[in-house]
Amino acid sequence: MEDKKLLITPAPHIRSGDTVPGVMEGVIFALVPAMFAAAYFFGFAALQIILTCILACVVTEALWVYARKKDVRAYLGDGSAVVTGILLAFTLPPTTPLWTAALGGIIGISLGKHIFGGLGYNVFNPALVGRAFLTVSFPSLMTNWVFDGVTVATPLEHYAATEYITSYWDLFVGSIGGCLGETSAILILLGGAYLLYRGIIDWRLALGYAGTVVIFALLLGRDPIFHLFSGGLILGAIFMITDPVTSPIGRKARWVYAIGAGLLVMVIRIWGAAPGGVLYSILLMNATVPLLDRYLPDRIFGEVSKK
Repeated sequence: MEDKKLLITPAPHIRSGDTVPGVMEGVIFALVPAMFAAAYFFGFAALQIILTCILACVVTEALWVYARKKDVRAYLGDGSAVVTGILLAFTLPPTTPLWTAALGGIIGISLGKHIFGGLGYNVFNPALVGRAFLTVSFPSLMTNWVFDGVTVATPLEHYAATEYITSYWDLFVGSIGGCLGETSAILILLGGAYLLYRGIIDWRLALGYAGTVVIFALLLGRDPIFHLFSGGLILGAIFMITDPVTSPIGRKARWVYAIGAGLLVMVIRIWGAAPGGVLYSILLMNATVPLLDRYLPDRIFGEVSKK
């Protein structure tokens, strides 16, 4: 009998076929329908903002990688900077000056990503970091909403001023004023269905976030459908809170993370000064991820619970 040599390798022994470039390509593909919707409702200006954000993020990524003496082509090839640029653009109004959009991309990649060490080490979602910087620095530019060439209020702002609820159909298809990614919830949901099918995002995060908003709205006597489809919440539930880098690892931790973000967004909307709340709810819960991973880990396979 021939001797068989065994090759000893470290865990994990079962590996996924997914790669970072493959995952990022899937996210970009899922965002394409919403990009067409933004171009349809807001015209060429939407495409200019999206391309500017992508270019700013990619160039900033290249400069950081070059400064750290890493392989620029390998880092740019993963597609993460492109995803950050698209998501940042989706959080901006259609009237955003291009220099402001570029500045948001530079800050998002620099302070939201590479200052922590790059992809996989960042604590906060880079796109939301860029948007938060622009909101604090240029509040008037970040609240200038236009639809069909007319200055309008977002559905949440309109409700805060008049208690008038925009029709569900307008919210669903995107015939409203707001950020580029607030439009056409149906196409964002279509992209989310694709990501779920691919296994790129965890349904617990999206359901926990959106479900908490619905339940909290019902308990307070508010319209749950209105809160679900306004203020960019669907975009946040599918493409922001599900970010695998800035969300917890364990299943229990993910439920707590998503529910906490859902509670925060409703607290901000009802009792806070900002009508939206999606941006700050996710960034605040990003900061809790290390603690959640520490105190709510999943049971290791084969582990016997202590009694």
